Amino acid sequence: MERLVVTDVAARDGLQSQPVAVATGAKVALVEDLFAAGVRNVEATSFVSPKSVPQMADATEVISGLAHSQVAGLREALRISALVPNLRGLERALAAGVGEIAVVLAATETMNRRNINLSLAEATATCVATLEAARAAGLSARAYLAVAWACPFEGVPAKDAVLALAARLAGTGVDEIVVADTIGAAGPMEVRSLLDALQAVVPVARVGVHFHDTRGLAVANAYAALEAGVRRFDASVGGIGGCPFAPGASGNVATEDLVLLAHQCGFDTGIDPAALVRIVERMETVLGRPLGGRSIAWLRGVNR
Repeated sequence: MERLVVTDVAARDGLQSQPVAVATGAKVALVEDLFAAGVRNVEATSFVSPKSVPQMADATEVISGLAHSQVAGLREALRISALVPNLRGLERALAAGVGEIAVVLAATETMNRRNINLSLAEATATCVATLEAARAAGLSARAYLAVAWACPFEGVPAKDAVLALAARLAGTGVDEIVVADTIGAAGPMEVRSLLDALQAVVPVARVGVHFHDTRGLAVANAYAALEAGVRRFDASVGGIGGCPFAPGASGNVATEDLVLLAHQCGFDTGIDPAALVRIVERMETVLGRPLGGRSIAWLRGVNR
């Protein structure tokens, strides 16, 4: 069967906005559990300012913990990445021993100014410089293109503008361009339209997608992306996460939902849904609240 590449971002995108502090050991254990479940791509942390994102203040300790954990020595099988906002974040990631980084560029002027206090032009230049430096240092790299379908401040961005930004990022030699529905406002038709157009500037083999489930359409959007030829997907086990710009939003499409969709559509992920259920249950204890995607009740029932 054709393989889908699933990057679980719960340890970074999922935990960064949680209201309860999560211990470093619990973060390391989460990555270990994901690996044991068959996940081979994990975004483990973020080298952003600890003042801005307190949950990511232990980024160096998380990477160090993984280097001494049961996943140590398995780097060929497990891709562990970290988000970096700029060259300073890249320096910290390099010092910690990270082998793959990700950067984020919002597709609109206002989102960049609200999120990182830079203009779109300034943010683009920062991302390009960071990606070029990462590549020069021998790191693999991913580039997120945030609010690609909808911005909470400007609405739907112009498609030509999104394509131009994607082409600019792709020109750095980045391994993957991840198109993100950051606030979960897209629908399947919009997803298909943009992804079809994107293939004129970025080969579909280098395109990934990052869906949030704010309106309950993340799985439908993932199916639209599958139909468009995309084979790289971000997900968050248990749907852990949220978006500060979309009140009430859940996290990314739940890894268990995406895996179930993939398997029912004849794709291989290498991921065990029953093991994901056990991870969800452990993370419920860590975060002190119910978790799980739309399939979790059914998966719990069939895996008892």
